[in-house]
Amino acid sequence: MKTTIKLAAIGAAALAVSSTAALALPQLPAGTTTGLALGAPLPEGVYDITIGSYGSSNGALGNLSYAIPVWLIWSTPWQIAGGRIALDTATAVADVWGPLTNGVGVDSWLNTLVEGSIAWNLHNGFNVSLRAGAWLPSTQTLPTMLSRDYTAFQGGGSVSYVANGWNLTATGLYGSGHDAQSGALLGIAQNSWFNLDVTATKKLGKMEVGAIAYGTWDVESYKMLSGASQAKAKEFAIGGLVGYDFGSFIAQAKLAGDVQAENVIGRGDEKEVRGTLTIIKPLWNPAADGPLK
Repeated sequence: MKTTIKLAAIGAAALAVSSTAALALPQLPAGTTTGLALGAPLPEGVYDITIGSYGSSNGALGNLSYAIPVWLIWSTPWQIAGGRIALDTATAVADVWGPLTNGVGVDSWLNTLVEGSIAWNLHNGFNVSLRAGAWLPSTQTLPTMLSRDYTAFQGGGSVSYVANGWNLTATGLYGSGHDAQSGALLGIAQNSWFNLDVTATKKLGKMEVGAIAYGTWDVESYKMLSGASQAKAKEFAIGGLVGYDFGSFIAQAKLAGDVQAENVIGRGDEKEVRGTLTIIKPLWNPAADGPLK
């Protein structure tokens, strides 16, 4: 039961990390949900997730890092048809640098995502969830580089097998696009996109090891300020995961590299290597006296 609850806490990481569409493919960076049992319902409570990620390539904007300092998830006491309802919100910060910026970093807070989800335990280790949310518009001082002043939809679903120490999860997510804004960086539009993240890990005592893979594909092209359609992009990467259960929190380290990259904004066909660290910490649970242990 203890292991199931903590794997479900990992599944709390169902909402997005950051809004980097002007620099990468989707608003939700590809591979964000790998390692997370997103199909599993969370026990009622409040959870915090912190994520830091850094990727490097030989592109014009070849270095992109982002972080979520605080990401709050409320797994509510409410259910629909046996499915647990959860509400999430997160705002990230990102930094980008490369030859195009003369090696000088450009950083900014990003768009905020608000999201709701519902997850069902189908028994015998099988779980499924659905989610939908919106990226809120931002009018901050650097919207031309990192965030956008428009609302965008995001939705999708996950299936998870969580039993006997295994986490076998596939997550599909769709994000709506938008034509380029006036004054946006190079007149770049945000195409609509689809992400597929896959996880296969095994718990060995307090350790967790396994493989991850993720892909992202533009679905529909939107227009740049010039009137031309933004070229469709795609990316696919594979890698590994190592995690450890420290008792009061769980840490996961991931390293993945592209095996395919095409028309990725800021780096073209250049492949990226990306490392990510995720910390999952339950804050409150009414069924326990304090944080989950």
